[in-house]
Amino acid sequence: MDGSTNSLDDVSGSSAEYPDRVSMMEGRLQSQEDEITLLKSSLADALRRLRLHDQLIPLLKQQIIAVNPAASRVLNQVYCSDGFSSSRKLSSSSALDSPRHPATSQVLNSTEGENGSNGDSTFPGLVHKTPTYDRATQTDLTPLVQDQDLDRVPLALTRPIQSLSLEDALPEGMSLTEEARAKFHHVQGLELEEQEKDLSWASSVEEAIHPTAIRNLQRDDLQDPNGSTESLSSAPQTPISGSPAPPKDLSASLRSGPLSTILEGEKKPLARRNSEKLVKDPQEKTKKLLDKKAASSANLLNRSPSLESRTKDLIARAGSPGSRRGTQGQSIKMFIRGRPITMYVPSNIQNYEDLRMEPPVEKLELDWVYGYRGRDCRANLYLLSSGEAVYFIACVVVLYHINNRTQRHYRKHTDCVRCLTIHPDKVRVASGQTAGVDKDGKPLQPYVHIWDSSTLITLQQIGLGTFERGVGSVAFSFADAGAFLCVIDDSNEHMLSVWDCAKGTKHTEVKSTNEAVFAVEFNPSDSTNIITCGKSHIYFWTLSAGSLTKKQGIFGKYKKPKFIQCFVFSLTGDVLTGDSEGNILTWGKSPGDVKTLGKGAKETFQIMRQTRAHDGSVFTLCMLQGGALLSGGGKDRKIIRWSADLAPERECEIPEKFGAVRCITDVNGEEVLVGTTRNAILRGTFSDGFVAIVQGHVDEMWGLATHPSQDVFLTCGHDRQVCVWNTEEHKLDWCTTLEEYGLCADFCPNGAVVSVGLSTGRWLVLDLQTKEVISDYTDGNEQLSVMRYSPDGSFLAVGSHDNFIYVYNVTESGRRYSRYGKCNGHSSFITHLDWSKDGKYIMSNSGDYEILYWDVAGGCKLLRNRYESKDREWASYTCVLGFHVMGVWLEGSDGTDINALCRSHSERLVAVADDFCKVHLFQYPCPKPKAPNHSYEGHGSHVTNVRFTHCDSHLLSMGGKDTCILQWEVKRAGTGDGGDRLHSASFTSSPEP
Repeated sequence: MDGSTNSLDDVSGSSAEYPDRVSMMEGRLQSQEDEITLLKSSLADALRRLRLHDQLIPLLKQQIIAVNPAASRVLNQVYCSDGFSSSRKLSSSSALDSPRHPATSQVLNSTEGENGSNGDSTFPGLVHKTPTYDRATQTDLTPLVQDQDLDRVPLALTRPIQSLSLEDALPEGMSLTEEARAKFHHVQGLELEEQEKDLSWASSVEEAIHPTAIRNLQRDDLQDPNGSTESLSSAPQTPISGSPAPPKDLSASLRSGPLSTILEGEKKPLARRNSEKLVKDPQEKTKKLLDKKAASSANLLNRSPSLESRTKDLIARAGSPGSRRGTQGQSIKMFIRGRPITMYVPSNIQNYEDLRMEPPVEKLELDWVYGYRGRDCRANLYLLSSGEAVYFIACVVVLYHINNRTQRHYRKHTDCVRCLTIHPDKVRVASGQTAGVDKDGKPLQPYVHIWDSSTLITLQQIGLGTFERGVGSVAFSFADAGAFLCVIDDSNEHMLSVWDCAKGTKHTEVKSTNEAVFAVEFNPSDSTNIITCGKSHIYFWTLSAGSLTKKQGIFGKYKKPKFIQCFVFSLTGDVLTGDSEGNILTWGKSPGDVKTLGKGAKETFQIMRQTRAHDGSVFTLCMLQGGALLSGGGKDRKIIRWSADLAPERECEIPEKFGAVRCITDVNGEEVLVGTTRNAILRGTFSDGFVAIVQGHVDEMWGLATHPSQDVFLTCGHDRQVCVWNTEEHKLDWCTTLEEYGLCADFCPNGAVVSVGLSTGRWLVLDLQTKEVISDYTDGNEQLSVMRYSPDGSFLAVGSHDNFIYVYNVTESGRRYSRYGKCNGHSSFITHLDWSKDGKYIMSNSGDYEILYWDVAGGCKLLRNRYESKDREWASYTCVLGFHVMGVWLEGSDGTDINALCRSHSERLVAVADDFCKVHLFQYPCPKPKAPNHSYEGHGSHVTNVRFTHCDSHLLSMGGKDTCILQWEVKRAGTGDGGDRLHSASFTSSPEP
C-alpha cells in the first residue's frame, strides 16, 4: 500500500518502491511454498511412524502378561467385546507373516477357549510356544522369533488393549494403596504443554525409527550384559523420537503410573535389580517388581506423547466418522507457520463440532475520518460550491462542511488516493489512486474516478489498465467547460494522457519526462495548451491534431532551480511559478531569435521577471479573484499576499507545530483554507489568524486506548505525539510531544491518568487534566508493546520486547507505582496481554505464537498447565491467539497477518485489524475456522490497532503508514440501514461547537 513519507523534494526514489514490494511479496510467497513442502514431508513421516505404532503394541502386551498372566483373561474379554473373533479376521498370508510370539499365543489361546473355536482356523499358520518365565522377575525369557518379521505385526492385535488399565494387571486380591494411587494421579494436559513449549516446526520433522532399532532396544531392555533378564525400567530413559503413543484410554491410564512424576521433571533414582535382594518381605518384593514393571510399560508408551496428538489431528483432518480436532480434555490445535498451538475447549461447550458460526447482526458505518494527507501530496484541498472542503487521506475522499462541521465520504477507491482536482462547475470531482497490491501480492491497477460531489455517484472510471504504479496529477480543462481531463501517471516515463470526460476514452498520450512531475494544468483560456512542471523543468505542451508537442522553458541568465514546485495562470495570461529557491518566476512568450536561429526560429517561453518571495521553497500559489496572489512558503512557514504586479501586501506565519504550507484555497477573498505538511487544515484570515479545523498524526501509529467512561480516546505513534481525541465532538482535545515515540497506551480504570509505553523501555503516566507527566519509569532497554491495567486498577502489566512482563502495584489513584514482580517464561517478545476478571491472572501472547498464563496473585508464576485456564473469564480480550478468537485467522496465515483485535464490552463482537488494510467484525466467541464476518475497507496501509469505545457505540481503527484514524459507528440490528460497506456512501454529522 502507499505509505511513502519521503519529502516531495526528493521523490526520485519513490519509483523504486513498488518493485521492491513486489519482490518482497514474491519472497513471502516462496517461503510459504517451502513451508507447505515441509508440511507434506512431515505428514509422510508421521504416517510412517504410525505404522511403527502398530508394531510396538504387541511388545506392550507381552510385558503386561509377563507381569501377571491373569491379564490374558482381561485381554480376552476385550477381544470379545470388540467383536475381534468375528470381524477382525486375518488372511492366511498375513497370519503367516506375523511373528510367533508367546504373549500373542496366550491371547489367541484364551480367545479360542472362550469362543470355542480352533485357533488354527482363525489364525492359520501361527506356531504356539509355551513361554518360560524367570521366577525372580516374571520376565518372559522366550527368545524373539522371526525378528525380520517384527515390523509386520497385525494391526488387529492392537485393538483390544484400548480399554486396559494398570489395575487390571495386578494379582487377584491385591489393590492399589493410596500412595500408589497418588503416583497414578495425572494432571490433564500437562505433558502436552511441556512438549509443545519448545516445539517448533523444524523439530516436528523427526528422524524415523527403523524396525532394527526397535529390536535392538528390546534386546537391550530384556537382557543385561551377563545374560540375565532385566526390566525396561532400568533402561535409559531417553525418549525415542517419533515413537507412537497408545490409544486414548490406555494412554490416560498408563501415564498416570509411577513414571508420570519423572516425566514432569522430578528426578527419582531407579533401583538396580541387585538391590532387590535386600527386600526381606516377599510381598513387598512382589509389589516393588510390579510397580517397576508398570513404570517400564508406561515409559515405553510415553516416549513420544506428541505423536498421539499428531495422529489424532491427521485422523481429524481426514474427516473420519466421529473424529474430533483435539486431544485429551477436548483441545483444538491450529498451526501458524507450521507451529502447533493447542487451545482447550471450555467446559460449557459440550460438542465443539456442533458449534455454528454466524456473522454478527451488528454492522459498521463510517462515522468520521481524522487526518489529512499533506506531508507528501500537493494541490489536494479545494472548496466546492456546497461550502464543503474536499480533501483525501488513505482510501477516502472527505467532504467536510466548514460551517456545519459535517463529513461525507467518497469511498469507491481501492487504494490510497494520491491526487485530486475539481471541475469548473465546482460539483464534479476527479480523484486518482495509487496501484498497490492485494493480500496475495498481486498488483492492483490504478485509475481515476470522476464523480458527482452532491450524490457521491461515480460518473466515469478513467484509465483502468492504462496507468502504471499510480496517478500523480490530474487536471480538468476550463475553456471548453471541462470536456477533457489530463492525467500524468507514476511510471518511469510519467506518461501524459488526455481523456474525453464524457466518453471516458483516451484522446492522446505521450511520454512526458523521466524526472518527477509535480503539477499539470490546462491554460484557462486555451484548452490546447497544457503546462507541466517538476524536477528541473517546466514544459509547455500544445495539443494539435490528436498529438502533443512540448517546448521547454528557457531559464537563460537566471539560475535554474532544482525543483519547480507549483504554478498558476495570471489574469493577463502569464504563467507564475514557485521554485525551490524561494522565487516567483514570471514566464512569457518571446518571438524566435531570427538573428541567431534564422528565419525558421520559433517562439520560446522565457523568464520575464524574478521575484524573491520566501526563505526556502515556494510550495503553493493561489490566484484570487481580483488578481491578487497568495504564496505559501516551506522553510519560513509564511503566507504572503501579493498585488497584481507582485508587490507584497500582507503576510502571516503559520505556527511551527503545524509545519510548512502545502496548499492554499480561497474561501471568500479574505478567508482562506491552508493545508500543511504536518497533516493539518487551518482556517482563518491575515487579521484574525488561523485555527486548525482538521488535524492528524504525521507518521506511523500503533498506540490506541479508549477511556473507560468518557467519549475520549488516545493515540500515539512514531511522530512522538500523544493525542487525545473526542469521539462525540470529532476533534482533537489536546496533544503533547514526547522525547521518544510511543507504541502502546492504556487508561487507568478510574479515568484520571493514562500510561504510555515508549520505544526505549520507558513508560510515562500522564494526567488527563493537567496534561503533565506525573511518573516516569524504565523497564529494560527494548521497546514496549503493551500496557494493561487490571480491572480494579490495582496492578499495571507492561509487556516488553525483552520477553518479560513487568507487573506494578498501583496506588494513589494511579499516581504511584512500585514493582511487584516480573513474568519470565516467554521465548519471544510480548505482543498482547489481558487480565482475568478477578485481577489475579494474565493471559499473554508472544512473537513466536505462544499462549501463556500467569498467576499474578501467586507471585507472577507461570501456569504450566494451560488446561486449568480454559474456563477462566477475562476482563478484556485483545490477545490474537486464543480459543475464543481462533476463527479470526485465515487459512495459511503467517502469524503477523492480524495486528490487533478487541472484544466489545458487551462480549458480543470482536473487531480485527489485519495487514491487508481491512477491519473485520466477528461474532464473539468465534472458535471455529473460517468464521463468517463483515469486512470493511478504508485504510491505505496495514491496520495497526482497533478499540471499542466505553459504551460500544463506536469502533476506532488506526492505520499505520496512512496516518489515518477511522471512527465507525456500530449499527445494531433494527437501527438505520444496518451499516454499510466502505464501497458505498454515508453521511454523518457532529453537533455545533
